[in-house]
Amino acid sequence: MVAKELGLGKRLLEYAGDVPADELQRISRSRNVLAAVLEAAIAALYLERGFEPIEPAIVAAFDELIEYARSSHVDYKTELQEALARSGRQVHYTVLEVEGPPHDRRFVCAAHVAGVQLGVGRGSTKKAAEQEAARQALDELGVVPEQL
Repeated sequence: MVAKELGLGKRLLEYAGDVPADELQRISRSRNVLAAVLEAAIAALYLERGFEPIEPAIVAAFDELIEYARSSHVDYKTELQEALARSGRQVHYTVLEVEGPPHDRRFVCAAHVAGVQLGVGRGSTKKAAEQEAARQALDELGVVPEQL
């Protein structure tokens, strides 16, 4: 994660004001907080300096992630969402069933587009079931994921 590589959590610890120590420790390790701090820092640099002077540093900081995104399959849910967005459509997921005891759940989820169920997936997590439902929906729509 770029924020971690840049040491933003450590800087947050150094410059935080009147935040209780235990709370400060927790937020300095939170991915969401660090992502928001990074986003705010980039926005501040952009507003202060403009795009061209900061572009090389931003691209360098995100270079590995950019290359990964360009050359790798992200996931079926992302592939489906992006394919549908090109035509102004959206996908909605629903949980059809939850089976098993709390320590061994099994989920069945469906992917719906324009009210039509295009895929059903099963998995040990809701996310895994949604991934499978999205894969089936991509197949149903005839969309071939870019990289598998």
